[in-house]
Amino acid sequence: MKFEVTILGSSSATPIYNRNPSAQALNINERLYLVDCAEGTQQQMLHFGIKASRIDHIFISHLHGDHYLGLVGLLSSMHLNGRTKSLAIFAPPHLKEIVNLQLKYSETTLQYQINYVDTHTDKPEIILDNQDITVETIPLDHRIACTGFLFRQKKRNRKLIKEKIEELNIPIEYYTALKKGVDYTANDGTVYKNETLTTSPEEPKSYAYCSDTLYNEKYFEQISNVSLLYHESTFLNDMLERAQTTFHTTALQAGQVALKTGAHRLLLGHFSARYKTLNEILEEAQSVFPDTELAVEGKTFIIE
Repeated sequence: MKFEVTILGSSSATPIYNRNPSAQALNINERLYLVDCAEGTQQQMLHFGIKASRIDHIFISHLHGDHYLGLVGLLSSMHLNGRTKSLAIFAPPHLKEIVNLQLKYSETTLQYQINYVDTHTDKPEIILDNQDITVETIPLDHRIACTGFLFRQKKRNRKLIKEKIEELNIPIEYYTALKKGVDYTANDGTVYKNETLTTSPEEPKSYAYCSDTLYNEKYFEQISNVSLLYHESTFLNDMLERAQTTFHTTALQAGQVALKTGAHRLLLGHFSARYKTLNEILEEAQSVFPDTELAVEGKTFIIE
């Protein structure tokens, strides 16, 4: 099952040095999910081949402009392009008021329904549960209410070994049970162990999106052992005091988060406009967690 993330924006606060503010598109089993939607996200989607018509779920971490100011434009374009199917938006409660106010004064009535799901920071909550994944909020420690999002694949059924199934001429009505791990008993009483007829599915993968936050161990247990951890790394550690004042994380701290939570890989993003190049940020995180990469715009990371 496909599980990958394409970076649409990696800057903090402002677009600069060809970096747009936060936005990412996840492709999970050919379903697209948009995470944050800063100014310019539509242009980035067009540039990198992400079709808005395929997005049915949008997740907004918090209500600082560099994480949602591109949303109304995207919703309006969906309307102008003839969208009729409903759209789910997972976000802090006041986002609905913001969107409705802009639609009201532009006298725009969308042709499709928006279903808002409020996010909260008092405890983690499962906000989406479908056939492929669950999505859980990650309460973070920012200047205003902010959550990350934890995407977890569901465990898949076992896979039939076609040659063995055909060799034993097993009736099709047994297939569902076999996929669930049940042994097969033939008409003559012979029992065939399930592991001889099926193979194990891939281990479920996970992706944690940790948006703006202070370094705070309260969310560490929740994101333990994720396949890929995206974590903000706004500053180098020589700006630690500035990071603490603005409720952000340094690259060194992001590496420590990955190390302490047992992440398989780390992806850095939300870079301050003060950094024209990002080599120092990458090297600082890699000094404590070597398997670290930069959230380079347009790059797709396969989660495995």
